[in-house]
Amino acid sequence: MVKGRSKKVFPGGNTCKGFYSYYDYIIKPDATRILVIKGGPGVGKSTFMRAIGEEMQSRGFDVEFHCCSSDNGSLDGVKIPAMGVALIDGTAPHIVDPKHPGAVDEIIHLGDYWDEAKMRAAKDDILRAAAKVGRFFRTAYSHLAEAKVARDEMRDYVDEATNKTQLNRLTQELIRDVLDSVPPQYRYFPKTRRLFASAISPQGVVHYMETLLAGLRSIYILKGMPGTGRAKVLARLADAAEMRGLDTEIYHCALEPEEIELLVVPALEAAFLKYSEEIGFDASGLEGVNVTVLDLYQYIDRRALDPFIPAMMEAQQRFRTSLNRAIRNIADAKLTHDYLESFYVPAMDFEAIGRKREETLQRILKWAEEIQVGKLPRVSAG
Repeated sequence: MVKGRSKKVFPGGNTCKGFYSYYDYIIKPDATRILVIKGGPGVGKSTFMRAIGEEMQSRGFDVEFHCCSSDNGSLDGVKIPAMGVALIDGTAPHIVDPKHPGAVDEIIHLGDYWDEAKMRAAKDDILRAAAKVGRFFRTAYSHLAEAKVARDEMRDYVDEATNKTQLNRLTQELIRDVLDSVPPQYRYFPKTRRLFASAISPQGVVHYMETLLAGLRSIYILKGMPGTGRAKVLARLADAAEMRGLDTEIYHCALEPEEIELLVVPALEAAFLKYSEEIGFDASGLEGVNVTVLDLYQYIDRRALDPFIPAMMEAQQRFRTSLNRAIRNIADAKLTHDYLESFYVPAMDFEAIGRKREETLQRILKWAEEIQVGKLPRVSAG
């Protein structure tokens, strides 16, 4: 059996606005089944979801692994698009509760498998560790807000020196050459899905961009410093795709969660990526993909920008310092969270959790059979 493809994304992120969630876009509310996994740190939620996701992938199903921005090795969710089935971590900071209990959603509470007496005995240590984790994240978010201020300063200098007419011409050419390469779909409600392609994590800025771009025909990479209009171009392309009835996958910036970092138009097998030094993604290694680099530096009036170079360099240094401080605090939060997990792990009955995981896997395989024979309706991949 051919192994299914995997896609790795981030449903939430550590941003200049604090923790920012696009959890509502993991799977549609009218899915076949949404399994919300509850329980404290270290109870095995991520392992539970990963094992099921990897098993389904080995059986030929494409699987989305929704990674945790605060723990590089952990998962926030797993989705099997062809089945409309997802398993989602329902604990803080991304509280998820059933919207349609019984009909679609159900809770699997791994807290049913812990020794409560052991948990109560460690109550004071657990509360202190949890408070430290919260403090580290608050400090990290303050530094990310400072990084945003520094980046905005750099953006203002460059924006004043950018030729907007040429930038608009480039945008119109992309709309004409790429989006208008197929007839408009004339759909009333084109679907837009929003997630993160990268994350500010304990190990720095991380991404799995290659899993999002593999299999596409064309990738357009927009290069340029902050202020050259990369995000504005992507926003206009996203609007133009929607007006033409095209479904879009919008992946937002890890630092600025309302800005677009990557736009994918599945019907065109095309993507538009805002290149940044923090990510440094090289698309040349993707097989069978036509990569076009669009250099927005060419639209800058260098003479108008020259007087601001010293101030821009100083702002760039402040940006890097603030980002690095944020990453250190997120890493400290991860270490403290690991310590917090040490109180839960000895209290868990992992053999019982393993049996629950196998039972859940068999239920998912049964749903797959019922979809195949028509007992359950087929769903779209959204």
